[in-house]
Amino acid sequence: MNAQIHRKQYGRGIKSILRSWQLYVLLLPALVWLIVFCYRPMYGLIIAFKDFRIRQGILASPWAGLKHFKHFFSTYNAKNIILNTVILSVENLLISFPIPVIFALLLNSVENGRMRKTVQTISYAPYFVSTVVIVSIMQTILAPSTGFVNLFLQRMGSSPILFTSMPQYFRPLYIISGIWQSMGFNAIIYLSALTSISPEYHEAAKIDGASKLQRLYHIDFKLILPTVVIMFILAIGKLMTLGYEKAYLLQSGMNLATSEIISTYVYKTGLMNAQYSFSTAVSLFNSLINFILLMITNIITKKISDISLF
Repeated sequence: MNAQIHRKQYGRGIKSILRSWQLYVLLLPALVWLIVFCYRPMYGLIIAFKDFRIRQGILASPWAGLKHFKHFFSTYNAKNIILNTVILSVENLLISFPIPVIFALLLNSVENGRMRKTVQTISYAPYFVSTVVIVSIMQTILAPSTGFVNLFLQRMGSSPILFTSMPQYFRPLYIISGIWQSMGFNAIIYLSALTSISPEYHEAAKIDGASKLQRLYHIDFKLILPTVVIMFILAIGKLMTLGYEKAYLLQSGMNLATSEIISTYVYKTGLMNAQYSFSTAVSLFNSLINFILLMITNIITKKISDISLF
């Protein structure tokens, strides 16, 4: 009996796929990209447990067990690197995550359609600017002698500040530039969720005498809350994953105390010093922390709000 039910369900699934085959064809390029660039490279994670030698290849290289993981935790700067990554990641999440949500809510409340589209276009344009260009703009603006920020400080009677060299300014510069670059683009998903809200809710709230701010919170925000929670879970899942490009470009000998994070350390040891097994082990440790945080956050949000990824 169970076998017949399974056969019927399987047959229905095949028929459903055949009826919508055009959609699956459109999905195929994305699946190929995912397999080739995301899942296939995971085979190389084996070298984290081996003494990888290029001539011998991945499989023929001798096993090393947890040697590289132990070596990383025994290095003099491991604690500082992990601490820098955690502090920067948490600060970046707490400051950067709410801003696209607030921006989307405020932008959606703008009644002038042309103004709304103009602001949206201007806001997500920086997302397509190269990180190298972003850092170059920051260095030009904050230059000690020619940058307009320091020129303004000098006119106010203050001495020039070496923003890009002093360790206490690295995290603010990293976070602020990231907000400017990705705020508009990250707000798109919330704007799309807001467009699905029926205008009848707002009309009923207006009749009941609700103010614009009340409607913004009780209707718009609460109805997109599931989307916000899902995006928060995904953000936690990549909490420790900070791109090395901007951090590495902002680094200098004077700010290494705060700017050396796991991603820049992996880049230096792996690509610059050719310690492939060691850098893979460090990167795998970082990914493992992300996975654990993702699972914990998913469980907590499911219990609290009944919203989860799985």
